Amino acid sequence: MLDYELELGAVIGRGNELGSPIPIDQAEDHIFGMCILNDWSARDMQKWEYQPLGPFLAKNFASTVSPYIVTMEALAPFRTPAFERPAGDPQPLPYLDCESNRARGGIDITCEAFLASAEMRKRGLSPIQLSKGSFKHMYWTVAQLVAHHASNGCNLQPGDLLGSGTISGPTRDSRGCLLELTWDGDPWATPPKVVPGTQRTPIKLPTGEERKFLADGDEIIIEAYCEREGFRRIGFGECRGIIEPAR
Repeated sequence: MLDYELELGAVIGRGNELGSPIPIDQAEDHIFGMCILNDWSARDMQKWEYQPLGPFLAKNFASTVSPYIVTMEALAPFRTPAFERPAGDPQPLPYLDCESNRARGGIDITCEAFLASAEMRKRGLSPIQLSKGSFKHMYWTVAQLVAHHASNGCNLQPGDLLGSGTISGPTRDSRGCLLELTWDGDPWATPPKVVPGTQRTPIKLPTGEERKFLADGDEIIIEAYCEREGFRRIGFGECRGIIEPAR
């Protein structure tokens, strides 16, 4: 049950001393920039190990990153308020909360995922778009990720890469992995809503093929960019990977 996960990565620029937490209002001073990250996932293994270990071997076998790192300075025109939690959700603990993060902790980065099967490429067909969402919908900001990771004194170092988690928005076509895209429930509902009898609907390809998970020969292409009137569009390049058959 191989899957992709559409994520962004935060690349650490300046580290911290072992035993010294990073305050939330200083967390972004430690981030050099952002890149695209595909956190490939084996869902069958994940189902087996996630209780009590959580995702472990299901996610540590491969990662693909884009060729460019976009600096935080370049992303400044595309900042947004942090995600506003629904009524009834617990608010972040004090060490994960500050006025500047609430006001500008989000980033409006458009993220798109595409799929091309081996048969599609053989026929010269263009990849199909699987999803399109925005990083501004993330429940946690990059500053919160850094602050929490270092909260027990973990010494982050230059070049460390922190994954954002799957980027999924409030609509079905903005879900950032096949596990969520094919699910007929509503992951944003509390509790999540599932339509009885229609648990999963596969993705249909123009060749007549269907996908609930990836198959040998499938190519996943992830793109990300920022655009806003009055500012130059910024791209992150492409993050590509083709599933090789087992030898």
